[in-house]
Amino acid sequence: MNNLPGRQFSTFLNSVKGILTSPIGGNSGRRNWNWNPIPVPHRTIPEARGQDLDFINVAHSHIVHSDWDKLNALSAHLTAFRVKHILLKIQKDHVLSLEFFNWVRTKNLSSHSLETHSILLHILTKNWKFKSAETVLRSILESASLDLHAKFFEAILCSYRICDSSPRVFDSLFKTYAHMKKFRNATDTFHRMKDYGFLPTVESCNAYMSSLLDLHRVDIALSFYKEMQRCRISPNVYTLNMVMCAFCKLGKLEKAVDMFREMETVGIIPTVASYNTLIVGHCENGLLGLAMKLKNSMGKHGLQPNVITFNTLIHGFCKEGKLNEANKVFSQMKALNVCPTRVTYNTLINAYSQVGDSGMGNRLYEEMLMNGIKPDVLTYNAVILGLCKGGKTKKAAYLVKELDRENLVPNASTFSALIRGQCVRRNSDSAYQLYKSMIRCGFHPNELTFNILIVTLCKNGDFDGAVQLLGEMLDRSMLPDSGTLSQLWNGLSQSGNDQLTKILCSKLEAKDLMLENFDKYRTNSLRPENGNEVFRQTL
Repeated sequence: MNNLPGRQFSTFLNSVKGILTSPIGGNSGRRNWNWNPIPVPHRTIPEARGQDLDFINVAHSHIVHSDWDKLNALSAHLTAFRVKHILLKIQKDHVLSLEFFNWVRTKNLSSHSLETHSILLHILTKNWKFKSAETVLRSILESASLDLHAKFFEAILCSYRICDSSPRVFDSLFKTYAHMKKFRNATDTFHRMKDYGFLPTVESCNAYMSSLLDLHRVDIALSFYKEMQRCRISPNVYTLNMVMCAFCKLGKLEKAVDMFREMETVGIIPTVASYNTLIVGHCENGLLGLAMKLKNSMGKHGLQPNVITFNTLIHGFCKEGKLNEANKVFSQMKALNVCPTRVTYNTLINAYSQVGDSGMGNRLYEEMLMNGIKPDVLTYNAVILGLCKGGKTKKAAYLVKELDRENLVPNASTFSALIRGQCVRRNSDSAYQLYKSMIRCGFHPNELTFNILIVTLCKNGDFDGAVQLLGEMLDRSMLPDSGTLSQLWNGLSQSGNDQLTKILCSKLEAKDLMLENFDKYRTNSLRPENGNEVFRQTL
């Protein structure tokens, strides 16, 4: 399903959304809505006769007596017909049924068919062995064609009455598709189930909604929740948490809050995850005061904030540059004996490094080590950035060596921080060499790195390097900011380098970029008599 071409995939999702939001047709006597299910077909398999019957009886005797050595001698004569009858004879013993099924798979795989798989699934689900059922389902569904999916449902349906099965067999199929993120097959199974009068459990619906959210199909997830309501499938707290999450992702925070308030009216008590979902939504919208109020109100339900609660709030305050408030939340976290994680420390260290407070960043780094929390490359990058912003390149270089000792691989952020450190010290040559090393290692500089490096080259009078780097930046479809462009323009103006000026103009013109009076300079600068004076007048 996920391999469909983009346009076809979008068309399919839109059609599914239409189906999910359309009224259901169907009725079990338990419901008030109009539902007229198709009767489940009652089919039988031909009786075993002659040699088939003899083989089945002998094999059955060996199986119930666990005489697998004698059974091995019969493996060459297995057929799908014989396997089906043997499974039906031993179906009351789900352990023996699974053992025999797996034995057949190792001895004569061709003896298995969709029917033998479906019979085993009926046996397992009747006995509530859903994990075993999902394992069997995955083995046949992982590489199955679209055509096989439809045939498999039919095989399960047609053997349903023979095995005196339970609706949970279809629920297991639906849930397995959801876990495998086979969205198209899960949707098709859901509608086929309804056609025959079966509805999935709320747990399977939750797995399906979770799969949709993972695929970023928030709109479809909400439509499916409405379908659950129409089908009278009672949601649980996990369902409503996902609905709140979906509303938050769509920016509909008020609806998420309304859903939270409605929980208690339907007898569902919010969990820590319920609060965390709303806290995330508020933090992402910059509503940090309300997020804190939500955290403080958790006690009325006997709940305590967990590490996710605190990490979310700390990240929210750091994102807004409110480091004092972030530090207060950090202190509250420790006071409640909620252990900070690597994520907690990385968030704070990075925030302090961004504002150039390498001292605080280093203290947090040391505290992290004292608490036995192993740094990762993000930790090192954050500390290195703080040091480089303060021009402490030697200490940064020491941390890079430590990074190597810990077998952690530097990434683009590591290089960017080191380049910035050299730029702070106006070591443009070293910065440029780091830039070249970054490219050789397969990493891509971002706009900020290019801008800082170009400005530093200009400050050191290396306009050849600056113009060359600008060209490389433009080749990567990145645009310099106005400050960088002005710095380069002014530098060229003062240096009187007409040739580089023309190259710069050409590069800018190719990307439809221009400074004030650029058109005037482009027209006049080619006249020798105007020279540098014309260029200066354009600024």
